[in-house]
Amino acid sequence: MKCIIIDDEPLAIELLEDFISKISFLDLVASCSSGFDATTVLQNHKIDLIFTDIEMPDFSGIDFIKSLDYKPMFIFTTAYSHYAVEGFNLNAIDYLVKPIPFHRFLKATTRAQNLLSLKQEEQLPVVKEGVTPQFIFVKSDYENLKINLSDIKYIEGLKDYIKIYTDKDKPILTLSSLKSFEEKLGKSNFIRVHKSYIISLKYIHSVQRNRIIIDKKWIPIGLNYKDEFIKKIES
Repeated sequence: MKCIIIDDEPLAIELLEDFISKISFLDLVASCSSGFDATTVLQNHKIDLIFTDIEMPDFSGIDFIKSLDYKPMFIFTTAYSHYAVEGFNLNAIDYLVKPIPFHRFLKATTRAQNLLSLKQEEQLPVVKEGVTPQFIFVKSDYENLKINLSDIKYIEGLKDYIKIYTDKDKPILTLSSLKSFEEKLGKSNFIRVHKSYIISLKYIHSVQRNRIIIDKKWIPIGLNYKDEFIKKIES
């Protein structure tokens, strides 16, 4: 995640640079002493996240954010707490008050990374009906993993995350909704059988009343999905 720092205090910049160097998913593109310098950087680089002070000579951090036509995500880093309401009204990811402890910085940047991952996922092309993809990429533990769809046995929904079970020993956990992931799988080999489960028809061992057996795992068949599932396996 490419980021920049905007602050007129060298010690504040030094601290943020140190924090950023400790976080693997952050890539610092530039440190700027003013919004004017940052504007030039934004014109020449695609920036995902801005760390900006608020009270600076000539051009405040709030005025700088308001001036942008295209707004990357941004986090305010300031010594003054009384700007917090205005900062959040601008949809800031977070508002960090100096001196900033590292754990708060890490929490704010992790939230930004999760939001960026969701945004990127929403921009992925949806599989057209009748077209079966061979593989898909998912983000897990700060890396993009390639998963062959033929290896997926079933997917479990866990609120804001999904867990993908494959022929490997360890399931893959990624930030996504079951619905958005379902749209990317195609429908020839996969089917939603419950509000919390999508299964691969390939790996069904047996169907017993209102449950499906895959690798000794009992997967319930939801009432709203039962008719479509029965029609699918009978065809």
